[in-house]
Amino acid sequence: MSVSLPSKHRIAVVGLGYVGLPVACAFARSGFDVVGFDIKTGRLTDLERGVDPTGSVTPDELKAAKLHFTGSAPEMSDCNIFIVAVPTPVDQAKRPDLTPFVKAAETVGSVMKRGAIVVFESTVYPGATEDVALPALEKASGLRCGSDFEVGYSPERINPGDTERSFSDIVKIVSASSDEACDVLCDLYGSVVTAGIHRAPSVKVAEAAKVIENTQRDLNIALMNELAVLFHTMGIDTRDVLAGSSTKWNFLPFQPGLVGGHCIGVDPYYLTHKANEVGMTPQVILAGRGTNEAMPAFIAGKIIQACVKLGRKMPPRIAVLGITYKANVPDTRNSKVVDLIRELEEFGAQVVIHDPLADPSEVQEEYGLSLSTLTQAKGADVVVLAVPHHAFFEGGDAWSFISSLKGDGRCLVADIPARLERNAVPDDLVLWRL
Repeated sequence: MSVSLPSKHRIAVVGLGYVGLPVACAFARSGFDVVGFDIKTGRLTDLERGVDPTGSVTPDELKAAKLHFTGSAPEMSDCNIFIVAVPTPVDQAKRPDLTPFVKAAETVGSVMKRGAIVVFESTVYPGATEDVALPALEKASGLRCGSDFEVGYSPERINPGDTERSFSDIVKIVSASSDEACDVLCDLYGSVVTAGIHRAPSVKVAEAAKVIENTQRDLNIALMNELAVLFHTMGIDTRDVLAGSSTKWNFLPFQPGLVGGHCIGVDPYYLTHKANEVGMTPQVILAGRGTNEAMPAFIAGKIIQACVKLGRKMPPRIAVLGITYKANVPDTRNSKVVDLIRELEEFGAQVVIHDPLADPSEVQEEYGLSLSTLTQAKGADVVVLAVPHHAFFEGGDAWSFISSLKGDGRCLVADIPARLERNAVPDDLVLWRL
C-alpha cells in the first residue's frame, strides 16, 4: 500500500541555523505556509525581532518571509512536509555525533501524521537516513515508512558568507524512499530553486554525493598544505609556486590554510566512520585529515621560530586577528584558529584575540577564550592575520592597521591566508606567510 500524498503543502523547517533559515525563508517568500522550529529560545527571540545573527538572510528577506517561529513541536502538527536541517558534528574522538539528527527525527515523529514526507538536509554518511533517522521516526510516530509516510534526503549546499550563490542559485540534489515522494519533493524544491534539480536514484546515493563534495575539497587543501610544509623547508614561497601553476588551464586553484568549520573539517569523518563499519580503511581520506589537523602546530612552530630569529622577547605577546572558521561569517564552530591559539599558548605566548564578527559569549562558552578590543590588542610582538575579514581591510591600507597593533621594535606579521601586499611591508614589520 502506497502513501497518499496531499497536493497542498504546509512546511515545517526543523533547525533555523545557516541552512534551515534560508530554506524556510525561500519557501515562505514563495507563498508556502511555513513553520520554523528551533530548540534555542535565544535564536527564536532574535528571529522574532527580525534579526539573524548568522547573517545568512538579510532583515528585509526575513521580514518578507512572514514565517511563524516556534519552539513548541505541537505547532508543527498541521504540517505534511518536514525539512530537517540540524547540525551533524563529530565528538572529541572525531566520531559522528548524530544526537541532534536523532532528536530532530524524534521530534518530527511525535507530531507528524499519515501522508507526511520527512526530508533531511543534514550531512551524514550513506545509510544514516534509513538506518538511524527512519527507525526514530517510526518509533516516535507509531507509523510505518512506505505505507504511512515517506522520507527523503536533499543535502544542503549553502556556503555561508557567499554573496553570489544563495539557496535558490545552487543545484539541489533530491532523493526519496519512493518515486512518488521524489516527484513531490522535486516539484517542491523546483518551485524555489532556480538553478535546477538533480534527481538521485536513491537516498544513499544522495547522502554519498554530499559527503564526498567536502571530502574532495579537504583532500585538495591537504595536498596544498603538504606542499606548503615542503616549500617552507626548501625556502620557496608557496603562493609564488601556485601562481605559476595556476596559469595552466586545468590546474585547480586550491590554497593552503586552516581547515575548520562544520563542513570540510567534519564531513570526511562521517565517511571514514562508515568505511570502518564496512571493513575498509580509508587511507587517503585519513591521510588528508591528518595533514590538515597538523597545520595549526606547524604554523605555531614557524611563528615562534621567526620570533627567536628576530630577537623578540620570549614568550611573545601575540595578537590574533579573527577566530571564526572562515572570513566574513560569525560562525566559530570547529575553528582551527582555536587550535592555533592553543599551540601558541603551549609555547608560553600571551595571546590576545580580536574578531569583530564572533560572538564573545559564544567564544567564551565554547572555548573558554576571551575576545579583546583593538586597544587591548596593541603592543604586540607578533600580529597573526588568521581570518581575512573585510573589516581588517577597510580603508584600503591593511598595513597601517596592522602597524597600529605592534609594540616596540620590529614586529612579526604572520599572514596565514596570504592576503597582505607583500611589496608594501613597512620597514618595522617582518612578513611570514603560509
